[in-house]
Amino acid sequence: MREAMATLARLQARSKAVGQQYYFRNSVVDVFRKKENDAAVKIQNWFRGCRVRAYIRHLHRAAIIVQKWWRSYLSRQHYQLVVKIQRRWRGYKIRKYCFDYFYLKEYLRAVTETNDAIRDALEEFAEMKEREEKKAALEREEKKRDYQARKMHYLLSTKQIPGIYNSPFRKDPDPWELRLQKAKPLTHQRPRVKQKHSISLTSWLACTSNRSFPRSEILPPINRKQCQGPFRDIAEVLEQRYKPLEPTLREAEPINELKEAREDLRRQEWIRNVNDNMFLPFSSYHKNEKYVPSMHSSSKYGPNSYGCQRFRDENPKKWICPKDFQTVLPSFDLFSKYGKLYSKAGQIV
Repeated sequence: MREAMATLARLQARSKAVGQQYYFRNSVVDVFRKKENDAAVKIQNWFRGCRVRAYIRHLHRAAIIVQKWWRSYLSRQHYQLVVKIQRRWRGYKIRKYCFDYFYLKEYLRAVTETNDAIRDALEEFAEMKEREEKKAALEREEKKRDYQARKMHYLLSTKQIPGIYNSPFRKDPDPWELRLQKAKPLTHQRPRVKQKHSISLTSWLACTSNRSFPRSEILPPINRKQCQGPFRDIAEVLEQRYKPLEPTLREAEPINELKEAREDLRRQEWIRNVNDNMFLPFSSYHKNEKYVPSMHSSSKYGPNSYGCQRFRDENPKKWICPKDFQTVLPSFDLFSKYGKLYSKAGQIV
């Protein structure tokens, strides 16, 4: 009992100090509570922001996937439509112009008739050539026999002495006897002796010699009858003799040849051009014309960026946050020195 009363007395004596310490600790805790609350609010804001940005990135990827599949579906539909049109047109063209049965049948019939006509004509020509060759061979043989008969004309029979081809022991004379009777004897021509013309000084001074003044030799007349021997055709000789005069280069080429060549080049370029509108860069000729966009740039999804935009171009409007991405791995030292070193040839690496 005494110990309890002593403890109570001690507590009553310390009650004032305990109260002061309680109020002091509560005031200190109030100061730190505000700082902790602000720190907790910042942590919650950062976490919620990260979560919202992650969700937005997820929605963005999902939207890109949906757009990609939808655009690919539209492109496949358009491509199938174009392919179907091309398939129908090519099938119609092949059936009508390449594999038309009636057209091919008519064509083969015409080719067969033409081949038969050509074969008949070639056979007739071959027969005619054969007849002509036989006739020419007979004529050559006949000429040969006539020449032989002229050479053997001395073997002809006379009234006093019969020839070797008119034997009295035969009923009828030999055919060569009749040929010898029709043939003329072959006479040998004497060789002509060329006379040497002596030109004296007096005849040259008196202008009586042919060599005093050079004259053009008169060409002999050409007979219409073909000469025997290795001579050229009469038509070829006449063409060479009476060929037209060849004008000089100045007379043959016109004066305005350069102008005509330029006009010809301009016509050829006009044929190859697809668009006939002249391009005038330093004038206002095309100012009021309406621009007609092409097919790939007139799509409702926007123009295609191939050829006009680089793949590594940055678009700040599409950034999710203004901060750059934090790299997880350190960069390579070799890449950081690119453009700052020199090679052995003296060029910047």
